This record gives sequence, structure tokens and C-alpha cells, in this order.
Amino acid sequence: MLAPEVITGLAEELAAADRERRLIPRITARHPEATVEDSYAIQGVWRDGRLAEGRRLVGRKIGLTSRAMQQATGITEPDYGVMFDDTVWESGAQLPFDAYTNVRIEVELAFVLGRPLEGPHCTVFDVLRATEYVTPALEVLNSHIELEGRTIVDTISDNAAYGGMVLGGTPKRPDDVDLRWVSALLYRNESIEETGVAAGVLGHPAVGVAWLANKLWQHGAGLAAGEIVLAGSFTRPVWISRGDSVVCDYGTMGAISCRFV
Repeated sequence: MLAPEVITGLAEELAAADRERRLIPRITARHPEATVEDSYAIQGVWRDGRLAEGRRLVGRKIGLTSRAMQQATGITEPDYGVMFDDTVWESGAQLPFDAYTNVRIEVELAFVLGRPLEGPHCTVFDVLRATEYVTPALEVLNSHIELEGRTIVDTISDNAAYGGMVLGGTPKRPDDVDLRWVSALLYRNESIEETGVAAGVLGHPAVGVAWLANKLWQHGAGLAAGEIVLAGSFTRPVWISRGDSVVCDYGTMGAISCRFV
């Protein structure tokens, strides 16, 4: 484990990078001995700092759950981060491009929980029973660590590269739709960039939510009723430039749009 003062220092460095919209050198380049548990400790100190500022936790994101995302990043196990109330947008929103660094968009499903979920033996069926509804979502990636050569330790420390989410479309109860077959067409500036099917997330997007509940249990936490869980992208990330418009068509689950200004 990294020394507590090193963990705190890295968390403060990441917070400053977020405020100043800049990148920092890879943590693993400076601390090659850092472990996954170290990275969650760094994320936890960073999270507590934001809570102390008055931000409110509304959910968690799961990352690196699909083969597409693992191939895009070279990282082979899922991770998670936290989501705050001021990072949630409605479909049609205009997002401030300058609020993010290394801006990319991912296509996901969001699970909104009606009941708590806890490990250590959470299953897909537990997730489906606890879910009030599932809705289309876009995740905005926001990375503060240099991308070249990064590992899962770098990514987790950086709150799993989470920046924001756009919610919209047509929410569905989990027993009203076969979530494996939810498909999406992602357009940037009216040109199609990515397509995908939700089964690309570990075979079923609820598998990722069960993984998260079990992982949080290892860290002494759980998922509360009302939390939003982004289950992981089933397309590769699409790079975004200032002025870009994004539309994602989820078929029978509706569509989401946003613009970066």
C-alpha cells in the first residue's frame, strides 16, 4: 500500500487537475508499486473532498465492462467511480465543453434502483428485482491523467474517468424489455460513429451492476435505493470537439441528444 500522505497528495493533485482542466503524469509511472486498492483509496479521498464541498452522491459508474472498451483501453477488468448531483444532464442539454478534459462519449444503460443492493453474493436476479427502471444514458468521459500507457490503477484513481451523464429516452421496467438486446446507434454531427448491443456488457448489463454491489461490499459499502448505476458502455468511446452535436437512437427505448458548447 502507498503511504497515507502519498494517497492524500495524489487525490489533491487530481482535484487540482479537475479545477484547472489539465493533465497530470501517470501515477503508475511515478509509483509503479501502486495497487488497485491504492487507487480506490485515492478515489475515496478525492470523493470525500468533493462531499465536504457540498456535492451530493447520486450513483456510481461502472467502466471497462465490454470487450469494445477493454480493447480500446488495453485494460481487462471492470472498475467503478462515483457520480455527483451536478454531473447529471437531461436529454437536449448543452454541455460546457471547457468543463472537461479529453472529452469522449460512451453509450450505456442506467439502472435506477428502487431497493438497496449489497454483496457479497449479489446476482443478476437480485439486480433485476431491485431495479425500479432502466433508461438510456450517455456518459461523458473526463480524464485528468495522461492516456498513453495508463493502467487500471491510473483510471480508478481518476474516478474511472467519469465526467457526467445525459439521461433520456423511454425508461423501461427491467421485466418489460430483454435488456441484452437493447441496441443503439450513436451519431456525431449527423454521421453515425458507433453501433452496439447491450449484451456486449458482460453478456447482460445487469451483470455489471451485480459485480459493482459485490465489489463495494469488499470496500465496506453498498448501493442505496434511488441510486443511479451506469452499467458500462457497449460501444467504443467517441472523441468530442467543441460544437459537436450528439444523438443516440436506442430504438424502442427512445433517443438522447446533447451538444457541447
